[in-house]
Amino acid sequence: MRWFGFGFNAFGQIYVHEKLMKGECSNSVNEVKVISPTELTLANHVDRSDCCQIRASWSRRASLHLDGDSCVCLEGFGASSASCGIHVKESRGCKDASISESYLTLAFSDRIESWDLQKEEKTPTWSMEIKTDNSGPPLNLPVVPGGYIATKPPFYRSLSPHLKAKSLALSAEHAILLSASGAVYTWGLGSHGQLGHGGLTSEEEPRAVEALWGMPMSCVATGGWHSVCISDGGDLYVWGWNESGQLGLPSRGLRKALQEQHSQQAGIPCQDASTSPAEEQQEGEKHEEVFISIQAFPALLDITPSCEIRTVSCGSRHTAAVTTTGDLYTWGWGNYGQLGHQTLISSDEPQRVEFFREQQMRVVNVVCGMWNTFAAVVKEEVACS
Repeated sequence: MRWFGFGFNAFGQIYVHEKLMKGECSNSVNEVKVISPTELTLANHVDRSDCCQIRASWSRRASLHLDGDSCVCLEGFGASSASCGIHVKESRGCKDASISESYLTLAFSDRIESWDLQKEEKTPTWSMEIKTDNSGPPLNLPVVPGGYIATKPPFYRSLSPHLKAKSLALSAEHAILLSASGAVYTWGLGSHGQLGHGGLTSEEEPRAVEALWGMPMSCVATGGWHSVCISDGGDLYVWGWNESGQLGLPSRGLRKALQEQHSQQAGIPCQDASTSPAEEQQEGEKHEEVFISIQAFPALLDITPSCEIRTVSCGSRHTAAVTTTGDLYTWGWGNYGQLGHQTLISSDEPQRVEFFREQQMRVVNVVCGMWNTFAAVVKEEVACS
């Protein structure tokens, strides 16, 4: 399995350019914005094929290697100037990891540790002993027995036992939980409809998303102000903020921005990219399109051609989904090339990333950083005639 990255690369999260190796900052668009999927650079003496998982924050990438002597390697801010990344010695033997801008959290079979990335310390900032139930399914961070690990202190937050958390996705201000039965719960800030309860109010405690009740879900993900989940049947549901098209629904703000951009490139004076009332009426008669800024209830997103979704991940304002046939679709904000279409154009419609199909690669996993995207691929097996 190989990993590719595209999008924001100012700190060498995807690949380390010459200026970063010298400890210099770069303003080059080609070095900061990686618009074409690029195979990841990994720390010295690490086999690329051994990288099992990627975790990403805004300025860093953590590569989790589970084969043999499992460990975590860090790339990005604080690591790139030293080499092509650094090994975290304290991660030897870890089973999972998560990363934020300030902390690296490591899960071992008997304990959880959180390390302050802003300091060089020989002991973790916080740790907790755990007892895992070997008979049940393995828990993945941020879920731990009895609760979950937050991205900032206090790290341990308890969860009600009746929730039976299977997985949990955390944004800076809201959370979405998937229970063992496939039910979805959300809590936190709700100002952009990201909780899916039909309003814009916040919730202090986990609340079931009633619109999804009775439809078992298999995967959940959260962006800056939007949320998504996949049903057992491979359908994709989206809700929250859609200003950049991150829900894959028609976005007035995005269309307006694209219109202004096209007008500027063509040298046409643009009156705040709006049409006259008469022109609007004519356009409306031809095709009346409903624009969505906030989707406060879960909406079923149709991807053309029809397909089943295997897994999904969200960046701050973009979304990426992998189909059961190994195709990668992306949509939303694309100003750093994080959509992988080899442009800097945003989109409010899911579009297939053609690079991997052209290279005869099948995508098996995707992880979004705030402004970038990482895809795991395997070589497509071509039948011999």
